Amino acid sequence: MIVVETDRLQLRRVELADAAFLLDLLNQPSFLHFIGDKGVRTLDDARDYILTGPLASYERFGFGMYLTVLKEEQIPIGICGLLKRDSLEDVDVGYAFLPQFWSRGYAFESASAVMAYARNVLGIDRIVAIATPDNHASIHVLEKLGLRFEAMIPLVDDSPEIKLFTPAI
Repeated sequence: MIVVETDRLQLRRVELADAAFLLDLLNQPSFLHFIGDKGVRTLDDARDYILTGPLASYERFGFGMYLTVLKEEQIPIGICGLLKRDSLEDVDVGYAFLPQFWSRGYAFESASAVMAYARNVLGIDRIVAIATPDNHASIHVLEKLGLRFEAMIPLVDDSPEIKLFTPAI
């Protein structure tokens, strides 16, 4: 089910058939470093991740992470979407792409479209984002999206602090 389209991308709901792609993405060194280890090591782990992550989020909140696909080639390149974390008051926008698709504007293009969808279709007025302090490329995208650094926060108790970005006033 396609949720959002841009000139170059389609963002659709993640399906169990996407397990092999997510297994690859979630084990990229950059994903492990900047986002964290989700403990996904096998196709079965990836299917469980899909069931308890994106699919559960769609059911509970009506949104979640979406598979981001190059429109013309129909090649998955990453994920982008909305998350409602227990530890954050607001919904946050998140994304991750395979490294070979970095620096082509896909993160900004997909996140812009997801944020517009959140506001215009879902009625979510305030969207925030988080990033590790050393994820300079992602921080640049968040600032380009109109978000500004607000504070260093722990996402969960006893975790390293991350940067919280909120809408510029």
